[in-house]
Amino acid sequence: MNQIPSIAVTDLPDDALVVDCREPDEWAAGHAEGALHLPLGDIPARVDELPSTDRSLPIICRSGGRSGRAVQWLVQQGFDVVNVEGGMKAWEAAGKPMTSEDGQAPRVL
Repeated sequence: MNQIPSIAVTDLPDDALVVDCREPDEWAAGHAEGALHLPLGDIPARVDELPSTDRSLPIICRSGGRSGRAVQWLVQQGFDVVNVEGGMKAWEAAGKPMTSEDGQAPRVL
């Protein structure tokens, strides 16, 4: 397997634009502020929704597995993307800003 390009949570600015590929219930419980929600299974059909940026686009999930698969596929399609090491678990542990959609305090499911 090819090496998947990745980035540490601590190397991302707090307001980084990240693509969250978790499921809707995980997203609702807590996600990075300003993140774009594209569930893993929807990425091939919604790839045109990926924002264009002048740097690598971080892809995040809960712990790095699903986002790693997304990054691997997107790289094959020619996108400049990186896997966020440790996912939202690492994001939360680093104290980075989070928001929720369910009225409760943001958390990682």
